[in-house]
Amino acid sequence: MRTIASMLALSLLPLSAVVAADETRLHCGALVDVDRGQTLGPHTIVVRDGRVAEIAPGHAAADQAVDLSGLTCLPGLMDMHTHLSFQSSPQSYILRFTANEADVALRGAHFARITLEAGFTTVRDLGDSFNASIALREAVNAGLVPGPRIFTAAKSLATTGGHADPTNGFLNDLMGDPGPLEGVINGLDDARQAVRQRYKDGADLIKITATGGVLSVARSGQNPQFTVEEIEEIVRIAADYDMHVAAHAHGTEGMRRAIVAGVRSIEHGTYMDDDTIALMIEHNTWYVPTISAGRFVAEMAEVAGYFPPVVAAKAAEIGPLIQGTFERAHAAGVRVAFGTDCGVCPHGENAREFQYMVEAGMSPVDAVRSATLKAAELLGREDELGRIQPGFLADVIAVEGDPLDDVGVLMDVRFVMRDGRVYKHLD
Repeated sequence: MRTIASMLALSLLPLSAVVAADETRLHCGALVDVDRGQTLGPHTIVVRDGRVAEIAPGHAAADQAVDLSGLTCLPGLMDMHTHLSFQSSPQSYILRFTANEADVALRGAHFARITLEAGFTTVRDLGDSFNASIALREAVNAGLVPGPRIFTAAKSLATTGGHADPTNGFLNDLMGDPGPLEGVINGLDDARQAVRQRYKDGADLIKITATGGVLSVARSGQNPQFTVEEIEEIVRIAADYDMHVAAHAHGTEGMRRAIVAGVRSIEHGTYMDDDTIALMIEHNTWYVPTISAGRFVAEMAEVAGYFPPVVAAKAAEIGPLIQGTFERAHAAGVRVAFGTDCGVCPHGENAREFQYMVEAGMSPVDAVRSATLKAAELLGREDELGRIQPGFLADVIAVEGDPLDDVGVLMDVRFVMRDGRVYKHLD
């Protein structure tokens, strides 16, 4: 007899995700070749056992063909900075005291489905509560809930009082003394224990908060919050477990420490100056801009009561700067991977980032590459993600129009396939 939980899980899945044929043929009206940066004419994509088996020009007759002849097919998109179990709202700070583990997990399942249906078939989740993103990843992998492929950092690492200290703003009676188990470190021993705890929990990567941040209930949004030695130790131990390190950072000194210590990516990078840009190029460090979050918090800072006063002040100062930072960094040649910080900005609107990137001088083709080829490279999965190519995982989306002419069409994804299963098909 099926349990209520299993019946509920199945009811959340579209029929095509429950019953998937061994072979599916997609008749695409056009096909984006992200390597060549061209939109090609009609093509057929043959999907077998969750992977792309063949690609051929034209549309051969087939009994099981999915008619996408009025749409343009391209690889599933990838967002390298999300928080699937969180959604910003005026109630966010109260929810820290009222939301239980189950509440957080169920919200995460809801936002995962929204993200997938928006065309994002792979994400990095860079910070959660209660290890909800680990449970969500496993549920998605098992086919229990629809969602993107998830690479998660689980609980972010902070120093005492730092941006990801979970007790910031608490009463003294509730504050306690969180340590490595909770992702708070002070010194090298703590750093080693915190990384190993994330590995034990099942994280795929490590995320540190190298500087202050906007949404934390703390005064500074940009001060450095780790020593170089602490970050070096985190990077070293993470490498032992085949994990890379992503560093939230707004201020220049915190970025400098993170870059020289060997982190793989800088997230946000708001106050990046010319010296920081040169250092990132020298160390081959990735940049994940999150313009969407900057624009969103700047807008919400003007809404009375949306943020606590200490947060609103930082949001008004830091938020408007990120798009300009991206413009300078991209023009200088810093490696860019697509990321939004959705959870701060609304889930499902991830593709708005493409428009902000193009506004700041990136070409549409390079914007699309940042969420396909480049994101796959950041993850170290460029051999199976980010392209529609034989042998690659069958992550395919389809839109009306040509995204290499107008990235705005990516805001209305009509078809989504992940791992060869169709999760969305709007005729």
